[in-house]
Amino acid sequence: MKRAWSIKEVEDGLQLQGPPDFSYSQNVNYLSRSALECLYEIEGERVIRAIRLANKPVLIEISGKERLLNVKLLTSVAAGRSDVLAEIAAYVGEWFDLERDMRPFYELAARDPVLQGAAKAYAGLRVMGIPELFEALAWGIIGQQINLPFAYRLKRRLVERYGDAAVHGGRTYYMFPAAEKVADLTVGAMDGLQLTVKKREYLIDTAQLIAGGKLTKSALLEAGSMRQAERMLTEIRGIGPWTANYVLMRCLRFADAFPIDDVGLQLAVKSVLGLDRKPFKSELVDLSAHWRGWEAYAVFYLWRLLY
Repeated sequence: MKRAWSIKEVEDGLQLQGPPDFSYSQNVNYLSRSALECLYEIEGERVIRAIRLANKPVLIEISGKERLLNVKLLTSVAAGRSDVLAEIAAYVGEWFDLERDMRPFYELAARDPVLQGAAKAYAGLRVMGIPELFEALAWGIIGQQINLPFAYRLKRRLVERYGDAAVHGGRTYYMFPAAEKVADLTVGAMDGLQLTVKKREYLIDTAQLIAGGKLTKSALLEAGSMRQAERMLTEIRGIGPWTANYVLMRCLRFADAFPIDDVGLQLAVKSVLGLDRKPFKSELVDLSAHWRGWEAYAVFYLWRLLY
């Protein structure tokens, strides 16, 4: 299948040309929604983050306009530069969801009274990804049953204590801790992070599964269906349907993933429809019949109305 986006190697890195329905500014605006984020820095419309390549931090800077993304390599690479740039292109393409043809979603949303406002207001927005499986699962676990600002603070504590980092221009850029590092921790070693004992146990258990090769991104992607991948995830202690579907959306890119019990989804639908209460699950089931195959994108766009 022909790639929907293009890659060009330039002197200081890469130029990526996104698909026609992509907007760089919409996605950077989404990334800017919280000043508490600790895994990248945003200065204007420049995004700087460290990514893990061959278990080492590599620092990149992304800037852009409309469909164009300029990716500058800030870490010196002595050899194998083209291979490194190819890996960076794959990471950025997955992070910004450049492969997805969004036209069917926009056609669907234009006919849907719940989605049409969000789809118009945020045209060009993608489901911004979390390419690393452990990071996606851990973020889902951390965020269970707490508000978003507190979840960001907990993530920062975990990242700054256990994540690898790159230094550039006198600033430190952290990466999410590798599964292998968290797998070797004890619950007691994580004292002071303000994570509950249960969440610490879930993080360590999940890290051990990934570090031991018992849980892999490729196995989940090859499960055969979103439902089968969901079952595989919910068999893991601490991973319920909400966390599983969050990971299916943000990391595994299943367009039909659907965290139907999400409070943010309920609040967004309540606001759009002018209800005096949150919608019942049965009502969300009925509404989502029109979103079939695009539930993840419907939820993401409705979340954007709130966050």
